[in-house]
Amino acid sequence: MDSRSGPMPACLPPPWWLPLLCALLPLVAGHVALWLSVRDGLVPACVPYIDGCVSISRAARHGVGNGLFKALMLPAAGLQALFWWRARRWLQLRGGRDPAEIAWLGIVAGAFLALYTSALGSEGEIYGLLRRYGITAYFGGTFLALMALLRRMSHDREDAPGFAALRRVAVGMLAVGLTSVAVTATLADPMARERWENRLEWILGLWLTAMFLVFAWQWWRERRHAVPR
Repeated sequence: MDSRSGPMPACLPPPWWLPLLCALLPLVAGHVALWLSVRDGLVPACVPYIDGCVSISRAARHGVGNGLFKALMLPAAGLQALFWWRARRWLQLRGGRDPAEIAWLGIVAGAFLALYTSALGSEGEIYGLLRRYGITAYFGGTFLALMALLRRMSHDREDAPGFAALRRVAVGMLAVGLTSVAVTATLADPMARERWENRLEWILGLWLTAMFLVFAWQWWRERRHAVPR
């Protein structure tokens, strides 16, 4: 599609603020919940990316931080599901078959994120399983949606800058996942293993933030060049 021909508004790329919100809401939710929990004495003061002293779940499990985390993350789950639906439409505008799997993977990921968020702070074995499998399915579904999208973008030479950045994000997310598997398999000390898992969870959250920011930049750039001046 040649943006210089002045396409109709219906052919414009999706709004850039959608992936921007998908990036910022979880970032703010996790870090403000951590600050509130440290302030209230619920978790130790530390830098979780380095010390691994607390997971995102524990940082947002109780107190005021739990309420704020849910207030931000439940809308974020819906926005992320909507984002992948719009990403499907974005790829459709470029031609080729309908990439429906991207939308459905993203919707499943968003649903599991909402499930995880809703169960956070509840006690009991069932809620523990919902939290554990909810967050695992969220990360897995999001990564698979990204990989499916990259496969489609790999044939579009116009999108080289965005494609290159997203490919780096995918490699970073994969590296975190493989490191997590290695840590689980090799570390016998439960405390050391837990600290590494906590570090990797926070780092993976940063890679997800980077992914949505790349989309925000890409869609802003395309929209800017597509709108006649």
